[in-house]
Amino acid sequence: QVQFVESGGGLVQPGGSLRLSCAASGASYTSLGMAWHRQAPGKEREFVAQILRDGKIYYRETVQGRFTISTDNIKTSVYLQMNDLKPEDSAIYYCNYVPKKPDWGQGTQVTVSS
Repeated sequence: QVQFVESGGGLVQPGGSLRLSCAASGASYTSLGMAWHRQAPGKEREFVAQILRDGKIYYRETVQGRFTISTDNIKTSVYLQMNDLKPEDSAIYYCNYVPKKPDWGQGTQVTVSS
C-alpha cells in the first residue's frame, strides 16, 4: 500500500522560506523518482518539481530559481526548500512518486500572507 506523509508547511510572510518534507512507502520499486505537487483552493492540482533516479530535476517555471527539490533516499523521502515565497505559492503541497500513484497523502498547507 502506497503512503505519503507530508510536513513542514505553515504561515509565512512574502519573501520568507519553508522546507517541506515527505516520507513515502509502498511503491518505490516501480518509481522513477519523486515529485511535489500543489493544489490551491478552487484550482486543479499542479506539478511543482520532480527529481529522478538518474539525477535529472525539473521545476515548474514559476518556481524555478526559488524552490529546490532534494532527497537523501529517492525511494522513501523528498524535500522541497522554498525561498522567496509569494502569495500565489499558497496551496496544499503533496508528494508522490514518478509516475504518479493514485493514492495521495493529506498534504501540508502553505500559506503566504502578510
